[in-house]
Amino acid sequence: MTAGFLILLLAVLLSATMAAAWLAAIRTGRSGWIDAIWSFAVGAGGVAAAFLPLEGDASGTVRQWVVAALAGFWSLRLGLHIVARTAGGGDDPRYAQLRAEWGTNFRRRLFWFLQIQAAAAFLLVMAILAAARNPAASLGPGDWLGIAVLIIAVAGEAIADRQLTAFRAGRANKGRVCDRGLWSLTRHPNYFFEWLGWVAYPLIAIDLTNDYPWGWAALAGPIFMYWLLVHVSGIPPLEAHMLRSRGEKFREYQRRVNAFWPGPRRRPTESTSKGKKV
Repeated sequence: MTAGFLILLLAVLLSATMAAAWLAAIRTGRSGWIDAIWSFAVGAGGVAAAFLPLEGDASGTVRQWVVAALAGFWSLRLGLHIVARTAGGGDDPRYAQLRAEWGTNFRRRLFWFLQIQAAAAFLLVMAILAAARNPAASLGPGDWLGIAVLIIAVAGEAIADRQLTAFRAGRANKGRVCDRGLWSLTRHPNYFFEWLGWVAYPLIAIDLTNDYPWGWAALAGPIFMYWLLVHVSGIPPLEAHMLRSRGEKFREYQRRVNAFWPGPRRRPTESTSKGKKV
């Protein structure tokens, strides 16, 4: 089989997987399964892409094994976290909002929406492929920097998820906004670290000597994820939900803490300086 056929097969399998995710969400009424399945699909697709036999390239290199391990590590951590959260009940507020907006057309529109997610998954898998197929003979500074960045990203996202879970478990925190730990530095630390993880692949893929021009294609990963998380399906619908459910408490949080990039808290407003907790 040619490399082109195998890449096309990957795209078809990702499309079929998101069709299965659609069916799981419709039958169970829990949209969280969508994100869990998507995470596993991208990880599995990335591992497969790392070892994809391409004409004229060496196979089974150390870099391929490293990139495959990084993709699998990220996918398992994120996917299992979402599985545990979804099994606990409840619906993702972003999909709940889509259900309200689309009404009787929800099932049909959700199916095509998830096919767009399959296309997004394919783009990310190709970024992983570009990193894995860097033909440099041995691991260099870019490889080690990429490994460190992805480990930091996965650890940071895991810490943020645990901090939020612990906050929500406290009865006294019902109706309040989590602004502790990493959540005091950015309103969406999980999204920031998710984006950071995709920075690892260009670091591994790009060869500044320009002997491997395809390495620049890995930049599609972090560029696309930033656009998706900050402007499309991440921050905008989630913050709209938080404003509806938390109101002024969340507006005050918005005034004090950056949306995406971590940074120091802004100067407190008059209400917070008088002791109002958010």
